[in-house]
Amino acid sequence: MLLARLSQEEVTGRLVGRAHWHPLEVLFWVAAFATIWLFPSKHLILTEIAWLALFALSLDLILGYAGIVSLGHAAFFGFGAYTAALLAKHEIINEPVIALVVAGLAASALGFVTSFLVLRGTDLTRIMVTLGVAFVLREIANQNGWLTGGADGLQGVTMKPILGQFRFDMFGHNGYVYCLVVLFVLFLLARRIVNSPFGLSLQSIRNNPLRASAIGINVNARLIAIYTIAAGYAGIAGALLAQTQAFASLAYFDFERSADLLLVLVIGGTGYLYGGIIGAVVFKFMHDYLAVLTPQYWPFWIGLLLVVLVMVGRERITGWTAPFRRMADRLDWRRLRPRGETTEGR
Repeated sequence: MLLARLSQEEVTGRLVGRAHWHPLEVLFWVAAFATIWLFPSKHLILTEIAWLALFALSLDLILGYAGIVSLGHAAFFGFGAYTAALLAKHEIINEPVIALVVAGLAASALGFVTSFLVLRGTDLTRIMVTLGVAFVLREIANQNGWLTGGADGLQGVTMKPILGQFRFDMFGHNGYVYCLVVLFVLFLLARRIVNSPFGLSLQSIRNNPLRASAIGINVNARLIAIYTIAAGYAGIAGALLAQTQAFASLAYFDFERSADLLLVLVIGGTGYLYGGIIGAVVFKFMHDYLAVLTPQYWPFWIGLLLVVLVMVGRERITGWTAPFRRMADRLDWRRLRPRGETTEGR
């Protein structure tokens, strides 16, 4: 209704303004890349955070922007991991970046094929279908041990140097830089997608699919498209894990991995891309710290965090950061002027 009362120029200006980089965003990524030099002893866990953040970002694309609930997103993660590991093990594609792209395309193809099943029925049906796809792929990998290694996992994977120059080291330095760069590049692409007319139409579908269909939006085509893209993102995240660890296992398909992913998004929030990244940071550091502090009871503390989030409310927590966001807004000279304010008035 608001957009209907605005002129075409004002609507265009508002949409362009959505794509502008906020100062806090710039600061966030500067801090992220600064960790390469500030925390060299933490690169192994930071590598895990990077691929988990990309994995969470892939789920946020369908859950936070399209409203598709999935409990089997690990299907694409595991498929991408095994694709990259098999390509390296059998020396079909030795270069990690090219293998990463191939793994993402393979997972996207799987996402496209299964999307027609996922989009049928209600949310409950989608949950069960996505879960079923992950179970089926896990069992296929388990029964074909001659190819996948079965329950023992795919071993003997030898990764070549990245771009022929940077070899994966046991301390995870090159692996972390590699994962962080991939995360940043794919984040830029996802940011462009969600701020495009296509991304806005997805939010319209999420809010009211019947109304979106009534105004001429091809609902199924857009859901299939974003599901395919999200599957590719998940496949690339899995390939990053397989490449940095030189190993792939059936655990990549497990329900627990998909459940942890939902937990990451609950912690960080959905529908604004950074939720998956922030949630991955909090989840991994909490997991690492609590697993050392109380090895048997660390799930209790993570569960307690979820209860606190529910009881306190995300809106109230967000309100605590409002002064910092207002200060950043004052520094952002590129933000759009309030409606009705002209250049002469300034």
